[in-house]
Amino acid sequence: MPIIRTPDERFENLPDYPFPPNYVEVGDDDLRMHYVDDGWSEDEVILCLHGEPSWSYLYRHMIPPLAAHYRVVAPDFIGFGRSDKYTEVEEYSFDMHYNTLKAFVHALNLEYITLVCPASRALQAAGHYEHRPSNR
Repeated sequence: MPIIRTPDERFENLPDYPFPPNYVEVGDDDLRMHYVDDGWSEDEVILCLHGEPSWSYLYRHMIPPLAAHYRVVAPDFIGFGRSDKYTEVEEYSFDMHYNTLKAFVHALNLEYITLVCPASRALQAAGHYEHRPSNR
């Protein structure tokens, strides 16, 4: 299954998107997943999940005011934004997105999360959090 990566220069000079890129490898194929990580908090993380066809750019105006009080994390799902992309449509599934989100949360050791997302992502997120009893 071929994987492609959008060149970084395609994301230069985006209006109102000053966030430096961060990456973590997730999934069975070691896919590179991009995320914005801004602000700081010992207690709580605001996790912003985009829908389709969007990416973390969706939250560019929400991140700065939230980051003044919390750590804000906004990933780009596989196939979107700065994250790696499969070239074969058959590779995309609910399970693939669920598993990469689960690996992402685990890799960043995110706990005590407040979720911000459209309804299309709620099931993927909820399925993960029911298995994490340490979360409030």
